[in-house]
Amino acid sequence: MENINQTILSKDSEWSVIDGEPCRASGFEPTASVQNKKVIALNLTNPYASVILECKKSPGKIKGLITHKIDFIHLWAAFKERGISENEEVLIIWTTKHYKYKLLKFFALAYPKIWVMICPKGALEIMVDQNWKPELTGEARWNAMRPIMEWKPQIMK
Repeated sequence: MENINQTILSKDSEWSVIDGEPCRASGFEPTASVQNKKVIALNLTNPYASVILECKKSPGKIKGLITHKIDFIHLWAAFKERGISENEEVLIIWTTKHYKYKLLKFFALAYPKIWVMICPKGALEIMVDQNWKPELTGEARWNAMRPIMEWKPQIMK
C-alpha cells in the first residue's frame, strides 16, 4: 500500500473538510463486493472499502472510508466494472452541499455523498488551478476535464 499521512476520513465531520472539493482517487480497496447489483459485505460494521485521495486542500495522500452502499456501488462500477485506462483518472467529490433539497443535508447520514467521475488524466489540476495549462481555453479546457463517465447520486443536483 502507498505511504499515507495520518489523515483518515471516516465520519461525515471528518469528510466535511473536503466538502465540494474535487479529489483524485488513486486507489480503491474494497472489503465488500457487488454481485447482481447487490453489495456483499463481510459484516455490517466494517466500511465497504477505502479510497486513497489526493486533494488540493490536504497535503499528502489521505484515506477515506466508504460506509454508504450507493457510494460503494458507484466506486465499484468505476474501478472494478469499467476500469481505468492509463490516460484517465478517477475524481470524486464528497459533498452535502449539492443535494437537490437543502434540508437533506440535516439528514445526510442516511444519504450518499460521493459523486464519482472518470476524467481525462490531468483533469483535477485543470479543475482546481486556473493557471494550470493556460493555453487551454473555452471548449478545449472543458473537454480536458469533462467526465468521460460519471456516477452521481440521484439526490444531487
